[in-house]
Amino acid sequence: MKQSATNLARRAFLRRAALTGAAGAAAPWALNLSLIAEAAAAAPGDYKALVCVFLYGGNDYGNTLVPVDAASYASYSTIRQSLATPLASLAATTLTPTVALPGGRQYALAPEMAPLKPLWDQGRLAVQLNVGPLVQPTTVAQYNARSVPLPPKLFSHNDQQSIWQSDLPEGASTGWGGRIGDLLLSGNGSPVFTCISVTGNAVFLSGQSAVQYQVGTNGAVAINGISRALYGSATAQSALRTLITSGSAHLFESEYSRVTQRSITAEAQVTAALAKLPTLATTFDTNSSLAQQLRMVARLIAARADLGAGRQVFMVSLGGFDLHDNLADNHPGLLANVAQSLVSFHGAMGELGVADRVTTFTASDFGRTLSSNGDGSDHGWGSHHLVLGGAVQGGRYYGTAPAVAVNGPDDVGQGRLLPTTSVDQFAGTLATWLGVGASDLALVVPNIGNYSQRNLGFV
Repeated sequence: MKQSATNLARRAFLRRAALTGAAGAAAPWALNLSLIAEAAAAAPGDYKALVCVFLYGGNDYGNTLVPVDAASYASYSTIRQSLATPLASLAATTLTPTVALPGGRQYALAPEMAPLKPLWDQGRLAVQLNVGPLVQPTTVAQYNARSVPLPPKLFSHNDQQSIWQSDLPEGASTGWGGRIGDLLLSGNGSPVFTCISVTGNAVFLSGQSAVQYQVGTNGAVAINGISRALYGSATAQSALRTLITSGSAHLFESEYSRVTQRSITAEAQVTAALAKLPTLATTFDTNSSLAQQLRMVARLIAARADLGAGRQVFMVSLGGFDLHDNLADNHPGLLANVAQSLVSFHGAMGELGVADRVTTFTASDFGRTLSSNGDGSDHGWGSHHLVLGGAVQGGRYYGTAPAVAVNGPDDVGQGRLLPTTSVDQFAGTLATWLGVGASDLALVVPNIGNYSQRNLGFV
């Protein structure tokens, strides 16, 4: 059964007492900095990173990975009606796996995701089928009878975003990316840069000791009043710096000043490290917020030596996937954005010589209904996700291909997939690759003990 995430985090914290610190309060300029002691850096060249690409709104799995074998496509087109992707447009993106799916099942990527097809063929891209939040392995009969524990508030955006990112309901204070950071802080000379968000505040990157550091697509966020003359006065600028960084006998004021000073130091360090970098030869779409977020991740990885980074977890995101309406019009453009942004990022990792040390994966609130509501699809549960990188055992599917049916053996109504792979297993596989030991895995994903298969093998 599920253990208390608070207790698990406390155990991790105590086990690593040498890294004692306190989670700092968020400064008004939105930089959350970990107040932990400096830890030993990783060995030279021993670098790994995870990059989460979160698709906010709930990505429609049915038109992202389309079933194209004759029987499955016939069912798909009947169920989806006007939302169905024409079969003729899927020929160029039909995937040939190194390990065939049972029953002659075949899939194609959405036509707009064609840029990813070469990475699949090169064995750098894998697909995890039907993954989603679970507490333990669950059948449709158990779901209908409510005879086993289930994730809370299924089909709710906020709650399922939290479950995906933290393994806990909305209001959680730590996420599994941050809890990975807790366990791997000793791999970084500057622990502040262990968990970095380029998409604002997200529970995914919050840990007990590892607190997310937030940057923008142009770099670290400075405090305007101390980065330039305040109201045209250098004296006022200096006075403000003194005011917000001076120590105090008051515990809260003292801690706040320490957080502020750490943010100033970190901003200067990031800005200096990025300024030294040559321009990336890999191009990123300047009109895509996702591409620009990933470009910043690439630059931060390029600056890893100056930032003292050995193990890192990043998060970027793209919104707009809550397509109850206009799915056929809007979804293709979103998928094209995701595909081209991922291709650019993987290319940049190759340019930097770290393609096999950086693993990127997609996540989303939930999948959506296979059935059409007339102009879109509604909130679902399980979904298919991508894993990309030089260390990925790609060119194949992982997990179980669901039946293409409504009210069939794999869904709980309207084509809402009951996950056959849990987020715990998915996250646990990524955490293991990054360096989390088997004995610590439950500190990252508390439900992992409910599964016999804890490593899915895609990386």
